[in-house]
Amino acid sequence: MPETARHRGAALAVLSAASLMVVLDSSIVAVALPVIQTDLGFSAPGLAWVVNAYLVAFGGLLLLSGRLGDLVGRRKVFLVGIVVFTAASLAAGLSPNATALVVARFVQGVGGALTSAVVLGMIVTLYPEPRARVRAIGVYSFTQAAGASIGMVAGGALTQGLDWHWTFYINLPIGIAALVLTPLVVASDRGLGLRTGIDVLGALLVTAGVMLLVLGIVQAGDAGWTFLTIGTLVLAAVLLALFLMRQARTRTPLLPLRLLRVRAISGANLTMVVMVAGFLGFQFVTALYLQQVLGFDALTTGFAFVPTPVMIAAFSLGLADWLNSRFSPRAVLVAGLLTTSVAFLYLTQVQTAGGYASHVLPSLILMGAGAGMAIPALMGLAMSAATPDDSGVTSGLITTTQQVGGALGTAVLATAAATRTAEMLGGGASEKEALASGFRVAYGFSAGLTALAAILAAVLLGRRSAAAPADTAAEPVAS
Repeated sequence: MPETARHRGAALAVLSAASLMVVLDSSIVAVALPVIQTDLGFSAPGLAWVVNAYLVAFGGLLLLSGRLGDLVGRRKVFLVGIVVFTAASLAAGLSPNATALVVARFVQGVGGALTSAVVLGMIVTLYPEPRARVRAIGVYSFTQAAGASIGMVAGGALTQGLDWHWTFYINLPIGIAALVLTPLVVASDRGLGLRTGIDVLGALLVTAGVMLLVLGIVQAGDAGWTFLTIGTLVLAAVLLALFLMRQARTRTPLLPLRLLRVRAISGANLTMVVMVAGFLGFQFVTALYLQQVLGFDALTTGFAFVPTPVMIAAFSLGLADWLNSRFSPRAVLVAGLLTTSVAFLYLTQVQTAGGYASHVLPSLILMGAGAGMAIPALMGLAMSAATPDDSGVTSGLITTTQQVGGALGTAVLATAAATRTAEMLGGGASEKEALASGFRVAYGFSAGLTALAAILAAVLLGRRSAAAPADTAAEPVAS
């Protein structure tokens, strides 16, 4: 990998920009969904597949993509992912009908998985020094944590200023720039080689299993706990169980089970699932509250979220290194999660009138501070025990758990809010009162989930696995 601070900084900038492009895509598209539905004639259930097709492909292929990076070279997989994602973005923008858009979104998910699965592993390899690695992961974490909020602003501006096609076209210049710059600033890596063997059966089992798991969770949020939903989740559980049995016996495992026996890795991934499930209340529920209860339009809603990425930047880019060096990453993680839990508890007091300055804004600030502390610490812990040969699959694993947690959080919070809203409407409450009550219940679930994540982090990530690394000769990250 490049040795100078300037070259490493340039490589980090390219990798983070490409990662940000993938993260932005989801929230940008979410803002444009009502316009897309009108223009392409989507039914209400069909419109959900603009999001679901992407999530199923993305979540299902992350682990396989990460392992492919270890075998054939992470830069190769990254570049292939950028090509696929960029081409699919063009196809999505040009889609003449609903079917074409859903297919393009599925292919986008494939490209997103290939790109995202290896980025964290590449950064860890690029920055072997512990303190420099903390700063680099802080930059990457900012793209993950703040990207959705930035995407809402961009989505509102593009949809209202131009049209929904530009929510996909915006990826083209970023993708092309990444394709041009990556070979110049990111050194090639050889990988272990396909000759070492790839577990094809294991790849099929985990890909199908995770795809069905994400699909089942999404179905639960959209259609409720139907026989089809439960059957999908049961089949997913069977396939994933067979995958783990396969990994224990094969000579060339896709996911070496020894990684799951490392407390820092298994504990961090379990914490990630619960944390991200809780965090979905921030984006998903707050956007609905601002628009459906307070009457904000898409662009105003996007700008309303700006305090959060500002706070995330202040902590993940400015304070993460000092905090993780002064305290242990586990302590920083727990403090960040408890801060977000307080933010959600405060949001349980939102009202039908006013409410932004009195309840939403303070919570957005707290949320940004908490996420800016928690996410870099958790990412660092998840990658702390990864060897160079396993960094790709470890990166793919933590990204997979993020997606599963996100799908789970969306389903749980949507169901909780909808159930409470229906109860209130049945009792004679006005529509806004019923909606606000449902959102308050969802915020309560988010507060509980983030508090549970803090407990899991404190218990599972012991002092030994979560101690702050000493680094007396760390090389600084170029800005």
